[in-house]
Amino acid sequence: MSHDLKFWMVPGAPTPVGPFSHATESDGWVFLTGQMPTSPDDDQAPLPEGVVAQTKRVMDNLVLVLQGLDLGLEHVVAARIFLTGFKRDYASMNHTYRAYFPNDALPARTCIGVTGLARDALVEIDFIARRPPHGL
Repeated sequence: MSHDLKFWMVPGAPTPVGPFSHATESDGWVFLTGQMPTSPDDDQAPLPEGVVAQTKRVMDNLVLVLQGLDLGLEHVVAARIFLTGFKRDYASMNHTYRAYFPNDALPARTCIGVTGLARDALVEIDFIARRPPHGL
């Protein structure tokens, strides 16, 4: 079994807002950097209005990264969510996030209220995914 560490930059995924890879991988574990609600086509475009639109953009950005690594939401084992307006946005974010996963396959999750995010975003989400063993 290889212990090689891979650093992934996915063509077509949003431009990173800092010095990091879209994902790193070791032994089939894939750690996706937290995505922002930035447009993958124009990272300087204004962010979507409101936590629902921003959550959708963040989730869609995460899907772009997963797809670029030949993975999907079914491979996600854990998520961390960061909200700047926790009390105000928690329920709306949950409803939007929830729609991306089947009822019987919800990843483990942590959701944290924070004082600020890059680009003054309302939400940021990161994932840990697991690549299926070869031959399955």
